[in-house]
Amino acid sequence: MDAGGGHRAAAAALRLAMEEEGGWCVRLVNLQELLDPIDLARKLTGMRTQDVYNLMLRRGWTLGAGQGVRLLQGAVRLLHRREVRLLEAFWRPGAPDLVVSLAPHFNRALAEGLERARPGARFVTILTDLADYPPHFWIEPEAGSVICGSERAVAQARALGLPPERIFQVSGMILHPRFYQAVVCDRRAERRRRWLDPDLPTGLVMFGGQGSRAMLEIGERLDNWGPFFLQLIFICGRNPRLARALRRPHHRLRRYVVGYTDHVPFYMHLADFFIGKPGPGSISEALAMGLPLIVERNARTLPQERYNAEWVMEQQLGVVVRGPAEVPGAVRALLERGNLGRFRARVAAIHNRAVYEIPPLLRHIATRQPAGAPAETKPGLSEHELA
Repeated sequence: MDAGGGHRAAAAALRLAMEEEGGWCVRLVNLQELLDPIDLARKLTGMRTQDVYNLMLRRGWTLGAGQGVRLLQGAVRLLHRREVRLLEAFWRPGAPDLVVSLAPHFNRALAEGLERARPGARFVTILTDLADYPPHFWIEPEAGSVICGSERAVAQARALGLPPERIFQVSGMILHPRFYQAVVCDRRAERRRRWLDPDLPTGLVMFGGQGSRAMLEIGERLDNWGPFFLQLIFICGRNPRLARALRRPHHRLRRYVVGYTDHVPFYMHLADFFIGKPGPGSISEALAMGLPLIVERNARTLPQERYNAEWVMEQQLGVVVRGPAEVPGAVRALLERGNLGRFRARVAAIHNRAVYEIPPLLRHIATRQPAGAPAETKPGLSEHELA
């Protein structure tokens, strides 16, 4: 699904790692396309559910998102039988041995449809959030195995009754392999090339793949703050209107504005710290690139992302604010003598290799002997689908 962009990005990164490992035949499947015939949002508004979600993110219409999640889950339950039939019909011709879901809400239907199409095939849910938002968000007790990126998610899976042999923990969120490759460039020269001062502390502002209007307010707040010992890089994602607004003249601090880009590691390499929402992908990318964090947590924070801010505080990886008004104070706290180095040391202690840890786990799940089956009946590795 393309709701927010993180699910597709994680699936694409995982497919690349599996292809590098070898021995896999992987196909990406867009769940939204499979369920289009029964998409209630599309029937009522003409917009797919994922497009409505992305519009909400771009416009910042996330207040009350918790209630929205429960409404969506109600619609999912209402359409459950039809979802299962569609998924069964899709999987029956291809008969995959293993289906991996990187999308929430639909995992019970996905698992039931697969079981009907190919009894005995394996189903795995990989959480692309640091924690679940129960009930019925990520972890469904009836839906195969789960792969979790935090101790909190593992504890949630146990509390929901999953047996230990169906719970697997990795060291974090899935990141594209490019985040593990060294960025080779002259950092000072690349800053100059973008009209940035090579010696000033540089913050990178990013609010997910859809951007956010909060970035405008953050820019204004820091412009009005007063000190000129700071400069900013804004990454706006698939939000050209936001990028145009941020490029307007008459700002006091130096800034460089980027639209959608595949070169996030490069721009993070040019920065000293990260400012954004507590999205699991964004904060994991920033940590992989060695950046301390300033993230917001408030009533507009998506409910499934609120634990991420708690985790940042628990791990002492940066500063959590309630909104743009508190960002200047957080920047001051981050840059005070000794603080940035202390946070960088905590960030350097995070070693997330999840994208490389998951393929061997999937191979183990796909080939292990079913309960009660003789050893020679282990399933083969013909085709594996990432939904």
